[in-house]
Amino acid sequence: MDKNTENQLYNTPLPKVEMVKNFLSKAETLREKKLYKEAISIYLNAILLDRQDVTSYYGLGLCYKYLENYGKAIKNFEQAAKLKPDFYEAYYELGICHLKEGIPCGAIKNFVQAIQINPDNPNAILQLGIAHELCDEQDMALMVYEKLIENSPNYIKAYEHKSTLLMKLEKYNEACNTLIELTKIVPNYAQAYFGIAACLEKTGKQTEAQRYYRKFLQHNPQPGQANYAKTRLKQLKTKHSNYLSLV
Repeated sequence: MDKNTENQLYNTPLPKVEMVKNFLSKAETLREKKLYKEAISIYLNAILLDRQDVTSYYGLGLCYKYLENYGKAIKNFEQAAKLKPDFYEAYYELGICHLKEGIPCGAIKNFVQAIQINPDNPNAILQLGIAHELCDEQDMALMVYEKLIENSPNYIKAYEHKSTLLMKLEKYNEACNTLIELTKIVPNYAQAYFGIAACLEKTGKQTEAQRYYRKFLQHNPQPGQANYAKTRLKQLKTKHSNYLSLV
């Protein structure tokens, strides 16, 4: 091979597709290292080469989300979804960013779209319930959580959010039953026992409340909550003793 041919081979630029791949590889490595600003610059270089590259827009969206620039994140996730209409992750992240921006009603349509694409993933369904709660649509939120529990009976977060919402609505018996179901799935779940005790107190079942506070304490809770539970136990015992002395 003569010198001119050799130089020509070594100086030939990479095809555009390979250049985009190289940029994406570098950008994703930077993003994984949480160097988001540096990653953004590389993703933009990839987009300059190929404005139809879905991965670049999605990566940009993630970087802006982690930098809490939700407006720009939304813009890039929307572009990714436009280029790939069945992109579950893009719609899911759009919903999350709308929630972060304080636009829960705008998040609903994105979570619905994500669920239509992947109905078996419980995360978007849970977030849909949260979005309905934030839009003051409690009945819809409860319906979503109940459907989620029906479809994914071992999905702990669904029980947590359902019971918390029921307590906010002062439906303590229903909240208590939901938490009891949760303890059947996760018997050592301290917070569930704490919630059951609180619900039982609200419904006047003080003896049962004491039993669940004791169960809560058996699972080594955080010091602050442990102290609260011990205080409530002492107060409930005193109250019960006073009641018996009057009978």
